[in-house]
Parts: sequence; C-alpha cells; structure tokens
Amino acid sequence: MGSKSLVKKILITISGPAGSGKSHCASRLAELYGIPCHSAGSIFRKMAMEKGVSPEEFSKVADKDPKIDKEIDRRTSELAKRGGLILEGRLVSFFSSSSARKISFYLTAPFEERVKRIAEREGISLKESEAKTRTREESERQRYLAIYGLDVNDLSHYDFVINTALWDKEATVTLLKTIVGTYLKTHVQ
Repeated sequence: MGSKSLVKKILITISGPAGSGKSHCASRLAELYGIPCHSAGSIFRKMAMEKGVSPEEFSKVADKDPKIDKEIDRRTSELAKRGGLILEGRLVSFFSSSSARKISFYLTAPFEERVKRIAEREGISLKESEAKTRTREESERQRYLAIYGLDVNDLSHYDFVINTALWDKEATVTLLKTIVGTYLKTHVQ
C-alpha cells in the first residue's frame, strides 16, 4: 500500500504562530498526498467576513466573546474525527486528541523572520507588521489561557517542532513529507 493510501488513515496537524509557514506547508502536503486541508484561520476569517469586519476587528470581538474560539475549535474537533486530512491552525493539535493516529507538527521561526514574512505577504511595512503580530500573539495567548487554560508556548503536545527559518519553503515541505513517510512506514499498516 502506497503512502497516498496510508495517509488517509491518519490525521496530520500543523500548528504554529503567524508567519511560520504553516499554511503553505499544510496546503502543499495536502496537494502532494491528495487529501483535504482545513484551516482554523480560514474558519475565523469566514466568520469575520460574515459579520462584515476585518480579522483584526473580529479578533477584538473574540477577546470579549469566548463563543467565537469555542465554535472554531468545535468545528476543528469535528473535522479531526474523520482523519485522512490535514488540519492547520494555532490550536488544532489540542482539539484533535480524539484521533488515535495523528502526527503533529509545530512550525516556528524567529520573531523577526516571521514579521518580515507577514509584511511581504500582506504588503505592509515591517513596523506595521511587527505591531500587528505582537498584538495578535498577545491577544491569542491571553484568550487561550483564559478560555482553555492552554499555554500556547508549551510545545510538549507536539511530535515535532521545526524552525522553518533554516530552510526555504519547499525544503521545509520535503522535510515534513519525509517525516510523514517514515511515520506511515513504521506506525500505519
């Protein structure tokens, strides 16, 4: 049985802070394996759009209304039960514990590198990117601690923690694919 067939028996989660490369890696792995990819960030942005506000404004609303995060995490948990897909987002590994066969990645990079990536992606200045990123990360850290008692800086829940600043995007994808392939060969039949 090939890796494309075996990967449909597991759940792959990719978490990390903004600018770490998690969205790119998740979508590329999904493409390579021919499986669906779902993003908690997409759910959040869709909910913001439905309310007619920017993601930044919606984040401020979410600071005061825990129902928003709980709804995103409920949807994530439901998706995780299916397996055979990739979940990407800040807390997806925490809310996918019901999957017996899961491999979880935490992607990161130094703060300055992530700020640079975000500035390039969004077409904003480094100064604006730094301010937005600090505000977002502090908001999320406080929300998740208050709502769930989760410290997003506790990486002990992840199988692999990878500094994406060490490689270019495609080399990072290749590394993840190699790890997933080894996992499939040794843990999934």
